[in-house]
Amino acid sequence: IGGKEDPARLVFDGRDGTAVVASLVDLGDRFRLVVNTVTAVSPPPMPRLPVARVLWKADPSLEEAAKSWIYAGGSHHTVFSYHVAVEQLQDWADFFNIECIVIDKKATAEMVRRELRWNESYYRR
Repeated sequence: IGGKEDPARLVFDGRDGTAVVASLVDLGDRFRLVVNTVTAVSPPPMPRLPVARVLWKADPSLEEAAKSWIYAGGSHHTVFSYHVAVEQLQDWADFFNIECIVIDKKATAEMVRRELRWNESYYRR
């Protein structure tokens, strides 16, 4: 942009393992933390992609996770961690009175939609 050099970027490849992906969403009158448990898999070589690289399989399945993520308003700006546990994110959200939606192995899109409807009443001020 404007003849400047490319910005410095942290470039690394992820590894296999269990992890979480989280997104904090501003709903106007409150915040919602959307958390998805995932299994990271080693990515194929991508030498021309100058960013951090990691691939994952979303729980419970791509279809259910994607539907649930969209219903919850999760964004494409996410945080990925091998080290933070779902319970830690839930505790953090509770501390700040932030709604927390967890998409894990036992979640279904219908369950998430139902929880979102219940939460609408609970978080109404």
